[in-house]
Amino acid sequence: MVEEILGRIRAQDRKLNAFSLVRDEAARAEARALAERPDLDVLPLAGVPVAVKNNIDVQGEVTRAGSLAGADAPATADHVIVRRLRSAGAVIVGLTTVPEFGLWGVTDTPDRITRSPWNARFSAGGSSGGSGAAVGSGMVAIAHGNDGLGSVRIPAACCGVVGMKPGRGLVPADVGVDSWGGMTENGVLATTVADAALMLSVLADRPALAELGAPKTLRIGLATAPPTPMSRVDRAWIAAADRAASAASLAGHTIGVAELPYQGATFALALRWLANAAREAVIVPHPELLQRRTRTHAALGRLVLKSGFLRPAQVDRVEARLLDYFERYDVVITPTLAAPPPRARRWHSRPWLANVAASVRFSPFTPLWNLVGWPAISVPMGVHPRTGTPVAAQLAGPPGSEGTLLELAAQLEAAQPWQRTAP
Repeated sequence: MVEEILGRIRAQDRKLNAFSLVRDEAARAEARALAERPDLDVLPLAGVPVAVKNNIDVQGEVTRAGSLAGADAPATADHVIVRRLRSAGAVIVGLTTVPEFGLWGVTDTPDRITRSPWNARFSAGGSSGGSGAAVGSGMVAIAHGNDGLGSVRIPAACCGVVGMKPGRGLVPADVGVDSWGGMTENGVLATTVADAALMLSVLADRPALAELGAPKTLRIGLATAPPTPMSRVDRAWIAAADRAASAASLAGHTIGVAELPYQGATFALALRWLANAAREAVIVPHPELLQRRTRTHAALGRLVLKSGFLRPAQVDRVEARLLDYFERYDVVITPTLAAPPPRARRWHSRPWLANVAASVRFSPFTPLWNLVGWPAISVPMGVHPRTGTPVAAQLAGPPGSEGTLLELAAQLEAAQPWQRTAP
């Protein structure tokens, strides 16, 4: 299986640039060692090739996080979730491409542009764009990603796969500096809900998450209005959410049109997006090699940190309103994105404002759930008629609802099956 996957990567990745490093010989050695184990029948991922986003440590490899400004020393130990993947029998075949520090909703670096396998003229999304392209093209069946403002769900939507961001505390985080103040979670990209649930059960060390039954009858809110009056939502993306709601209704769930209480969330998120860049930039050994857009982002972030504008009460107020919302609903369905992905281009060399505008314009729905640390999942719901790239619906719920979201997503997959990989 490892040889087959390495062959797929050689054949396809020259076009998509999903991988920043392919571990050919290391993966072969891991597969040979695994084959000697007597307990393969009890390992949930025995022999499964897995891709890992290159912003967590894999022993012996350099954790670049998409930047030339970091250290060149290889990691001396695996991140805890990499240890869990290996313990489950997975083979790490490569590290996937990430934009600098995972700050952006598109994935490119000075030496590569990561593209959607459905239409290579468009970005694979970000910041787990490499993982999304790797899974969406069929180079691997499952991949690790992490999500600080939507960075699993955005590329999942752009590449036509399932993308799960767990709630805070289910899976060990430890990504970058302070996991973006608790906003970033390690998650999963997969071609099916069952595979996503299986991998999440390994990362969380909770085997029961892999057991998908039918959920109870759910009260579901449908919320397709954008978070701010300045945002616009493409009709094809609204239709994706409507399609998911219709399938849920046919499965017996109760649907109510009820917009989310976004008040205050956009301001709180903007402050934290800037401040987190400043925290990441201050620890790099070669700050002079930071990309221009990142330097600007970090400089603004330093102003935010000095201003005293960052206050926990901002998040508390948003979460209180959401808790009121979820007194009436168990799950909410939104479009995952508001528009098709931006064009695949060298975004790192473009001005800061162009990068910010691109990320904000097409992904206003995902960041709310990072701000409060609640779980959310993106599931494919068709193809955009103009770009040929996928569209998707986002399901989100209160803390502890990961199992419910996975079971509902599995029902939607059964009712509206999607093409597992790009044509």
